[in-house]
Amino acid sequence: MKGRLSLLYFLQFGVWGCYLSCFGQLLGAGGLGPDIQWFYAAVGIVSLLTPALFGHIADRFVPSVRMLGLSHLCGSILMFCLWIYASSRPHFSFWPFFLLYLGFLLFYMPTMALANTTTFALLKSKGLRPVDRFPYIRIWGTIGFVAAMWFVNSAYIYDGVFGFTLNDMSPAASRRFQYTSMQLLSSSMLGLLTAFYTLTLPVVREGKPKSDFSVAEIFGFRAFRLFRIKDVRTFLVFAVFIGVCLQISNGFAVPFVNHFMAFPEYIGSLASGNATLLFSLSQISEAAFMVITGIAMKRIGFKWVISLAMLAWCLRFLFLGIGDPGEGLGWLLLSMIVYGIAFNFFNIAGHIYMDQKSDKTTKGFGQGLLMMMSNGIGATGGMIAAGAVVNHFCHWEMMPAPSGEGMMRLFMGDWLWPWLIFAIYALVVLCFFVFFFRNAIQKTTSNRNKTPLLGKINLTMRSK
Repeated sequence: MKGRLSLLYFLQFGVWGCYLSCFGQLLGAGGLGPDIQWFYAAVGIVSLLTPALFGHIADRFVPSVRMLGLSHLCGSILMFCLWIYASSRPHFSFWPFFLLYLGFLLFYMPTMALANTTTFALLKSKGLRPVDRFPYIRIWGTIGFVAAMWFVNSAYIYDGVFGFTLNDMSPAASRRFQYTSMQLLSSSMLGLLTAFYTLTLPVVREGKPKSDFSVAEIFGFRAFRLFRIKDVRTFLVFAVFIGVCLQISNGFAVPFVNHFMAFPEYIGSLASGNATLLFSLSQISEAAFMVITGIAMKRIGFKWVISLAMLAWCLRFLFLGIGDPGEGLGWLLLSMIVYGIAFNFFNIAGHIYMDQKSDKTTKGFGQGLLMMMSNGIGATGGMIAAGAVVNHFCHWEMMPAPSGEGMMRLFMGDWLWPWLIFAIYALVVLCFFVFFFRNAIQKTTSNRNKTPLLGKINLTMRSK
């Protein structure tokens, strides 16, 4: 069962990895570069809506594994329609493209929680404790995400021939999937494969609770009672401001690295021509620091783990700003490494903290509330604001392709200032958090009731 569920997560996150990091480059090539922020903000908008509703349906009417398969099937169909639209025209219109993508997200985003629910139920049905098995299963999601990034980074179809290349001087380099709509087709096909794979997983029959279709029940509004606790209220407010950082690099890091291809001194650089591959190091770092997070919680406590996360976000943006594919390559690599601290220290520690502060009737709602504040409100507002900042300093231009064949649309401009602004923002939030946050749970030590919390962590948040 562990192997079968590991494959589920490998496929599940591979669907997202096919396009998430290189989607901004495709939008820029299709003439929607100034609107990148809205497509990444859509992830946060959808996180406010369908995950709770789909989870409510799975809790009461449909086995979670079947709801998971149906969601992947519908998402795959909509992504296929998006690919048809993108591949049939050189320039995209905002509303048709955005609405198709939004439809995909409406079905895909709930699969994160549904996959967790399915996994926990199947493990328990086999007499296995999720706390013992889940971390080793979930890490295959990150591996699948990275594998998908590597695939779209190097795969191409040129003159009817399918192949792989990392050489940016190759005539086929500009036809790699990371630059074209083939990233969407790859995601669609992997989503379809995931939907069929769920049919091979057993259905766990559990007693369904009495249905309650109240708005408060479906969308978890009763979790707002947690705002009565002072330090929880303070943390959730800061979760909005910290959530601002979650999607910025997902949307703009790859177009930023790609823009170096326009400079003669970086032509032929392995980094500038393989931005998606370079960016995948962030996901590898995420997997590595997943284990360290628990150790840090025990040693320095919740408040300082969150503080380190904000410091890491500051360094993430600063290193991107001063890095380049030449002599500054080391700074780019450091930026990818600190991402593991920035992402995990906030997400994992935050979910543990919310579980500790919630009573047995609000534990699930508390997790959803944190997602709503960070991935929903924070990430959405952050991407809209970040888009305005980046578009002020940078603009899309047609530039000669490094191979000398044809032109490419690249995001040119003074990138140093946007990254510095984002770094300063993270530093300011860090200072305010250290000053205002009080009365937190400082240690996760010997209490036996706290250990199983690691098995309940929702590790699906990709802000990236």
